[in-house]
Amino acid sequence: MRIVCRNFGLSDLPRRGLTPQEAPLAVLLLDIEAELSLWEGGRAVWSEEAFPVAEPAYHLALWLRVPDTDRESFELDSMQADPGLIRMVSWDEGWRIGSSITPDFWTTPVTWDVLAAGIKQFVASVRDGVAALGIEPVFLPEL
Repeated sequence: MRIVCRNFGLSDLPRRGLTPQEAPLAVLLLDIEAELSLWEGGRAVWSEEAFPVAEPAYHLALWLRVPDTDRESFELDSMQADPGLIRMVSWDEGWRIGSSITPDFWTTPVTWDVLAAGIKQFVASVRDGVAALGIEPVFLPEL
């Protein structure tokens, strides 16, 4: 299981008349976009172009910091999309990823360690993509 993002851009920030340095956190979380895809077994099982990747990276990094005993399922509560666009749920067999876009699809179960490693790699990738745009990624928690 891999969460991949590529082709970063800032399509709306110039339209708003803002530079990355003066944009508030909410604007940065929504305006930093990339192609986001979920890979399983060497194939893409879900993909969205121009997805606001900073927002899920921010929320997932915070979710990873929750103590294991208090951690519940993750559901992206986006500022611009319906709830559940990205969901991570613990089942008897392990953690699965799904989306409200494809409600009948769930990934194969993985252990918490595999899921956490995939999230850490995703957040690091978003931090790198943000930095490549010339924006200091200090607003994205380090893991």
